[in-house]
Amino acid sequence: MKQHEADYYESLEDNKVMCGLCPHMCKIADKRTGTCGARMNRQGRLYSEIYGMVTALAMDPIEKKPLYHFHPGKQILSIGTKGCNLRCPYCQNWHISQDMKAHAEWYSPGEIVRAALESDSVGIAYTYSEPVIWAEYVRDTAILAREKGLKNVMVTNGFVNEKPLDDLLNCVDAMNIDLKCFREDTFRKIHRGILSSVLSTIKKVYSRGCHLELTTLIVTGLNDSMDELSDIAGFISSIDPGIPWHISRYYPNYKYNEPATDIDFIMKVFEMASEKLDFVYCGNIPAGVRGNDTVCPDCGSIAVKRLGYAVRIENMDKGRCASCGRELNIRVD
Repeated sequence: MKQHEADYYESLEDNKVMCGLCPHMCKIADKRTGTCGARMNRQGRLYSEIYGMVTALAMDPIEKKPLYHFHPGKQILSIGTKGCNLRCPYCQNWHISQDMKAHAEWYSPGEIVRAALESDSVGIAYTYSEPVIWAEYVRDTAILAREKGLKNVMVTNGFVNEKPLDDLLNCVDAMNIDLKCFREDTFRKIHRGILSSVLSTIKKVYSRGCHLELTTLIVTGLNDSMDELSDIAGFISSIDPGIPWHISRYYPNYKYNEPATDIDFIMKVFEMASEKLDFVYCGNIPAGVRGNDTVCPDCGSIAVKRLGYAVRIENMDKGRCASCGRELNIRVD
């Protein structure tokens, strides 16, 4: 591991520092880390302990992020690190996001970009764990990737302060933000974060013109009320009904063992949300169930057909419905 001084912090008295990366605003004593476990104070200077430390590297379908309206059918080089600034008890990637001892190998930004180019990837996805906590590495890699004509994608919880978000939006082309719930008390008690900060991130990403999709994992006993999910759909619609919303089935994992989300309930949420939003998708459910295809909201033609991660462009021309010309909010350039 190579030491890399962090950005977004200020020095305090007694060799303490305050990290300004995310809304936790951790005050960190010497030789200690903040909530994410990834940024350590060393004698009054904050260092990223994970810069270039990659725990997972793979070529994935871009639909797996999930991004259904950003270069559909393409493959993207996906990388992740370890650590997270939230504490979801049902985390699907807890073995790297919650374990700072997880095995990792060092890659320079240039090595990642070369790997993407050699793999004929559409770009690089910063995913698997929370990419915000290695913002400096994401930024450095993304800038270099963009110079080489590659796209940059973040799959994130959106729990980040305005300055680092602005810096990332200067070089990131698309984000899928995880909108975990729509109740501030739930977000604070269960996820150990601040919901209003995530909502601000969503609005900021949209206003900057970065391609945006949202995901909500419907977790049994936490956010599986139709009222709450209807509120989420209403919030998205108030920004733009064309923002794709992915509603995904939860399975027991990590520290949470409630039964998997009922598929019939997910389909009811799909029907409800489809009355407010143009594009609603269902994830983590058997292939062939409704909620995978991109359907034109105006004429009903299937623009993109999906069976699992098998994707077929059927009726789309440069991001528009080939039948009626309707803009589908799909980026293909």
